[in-house]
Amino acid sequence: MNQPHIFHEIDNAMRSLKDAVILMAGLTRQNLERAIQALLTRDIDLARMVIGDDSDVDDLEVRIDQIGMDILIRFHPVASDLRLVITSMKMAHNLERISDHAVNIAKRAKKICKSNETVEAAIIEPLYSMAENLLRDALLSYTDTNTELGESLKPSDRALDAAHKQVISLLSGRIETSGSRTENLLHLIFIARSLERIGDLAVNIGEDAVFLGEARNIRHDHKKDKAPDAEQP
Repeated sequence: MNQPHIFHEIDNAMRSLKDAVILMAGLTRQNLERAIQALLTRDIDLARMVIGDDSDVDDLEVRIDQIGMDILIRFHPVASDLRLVITSMKMAHNLERISDHAVNIAKRAKKICKSNETVEAAIIEPLYSMAENLLRDALLSYTDTNTELGESLKPSDRALDAAHKQVISLLSGRIETSGSRTENLLHLIFIARSLERIGDLAVNIGEDAVFLGEARNIRHDHKKDKAPDAEQP
């Protein structure tokens, strides 16, 4: 086998890997958007669609792992190619978890839709917008190898965490006098928690994008920033 042919095979395999990740990312974002729309528009059929489509995301995670392992075994990639394989496989895992959260949201939305309208559902929309913006920027940092964008996500995630705490506090306060609406308010609390977790997973993707572009691990940089100053003599 000559060198040009080997390089052609590697290029095709790497392209297939990245295309599969981009497709998985698009399906995951679509599932999340539809789950929230199902909640806000009280659309049970849309919620069911999210639950059914999650299997496509699961299948893509398996495919990405298979492509990645095949590349590692056949071609023994180094440097940037090796980082792309590792990052893509980790990203697929994070996307699968995000899609699982979308399914959880859809399942709870379906239960809420079967009862009387819960006006507090509108409180969730700003949290979704923040989580979706984080996810969008994280995916762009990967597809464009934009390390600056990948590294900039943590402040937005902290803002989402703060908004999440406010929503939980508000909903928890209303449970005390909610009567028959208690179950729906609890569903909304768990939906809010899923959105907060999606923000964390988006940050993971951004951190992996920095590793992809610069071979730099920033996952624990926040701990270094908080480390106490050394004692002065």
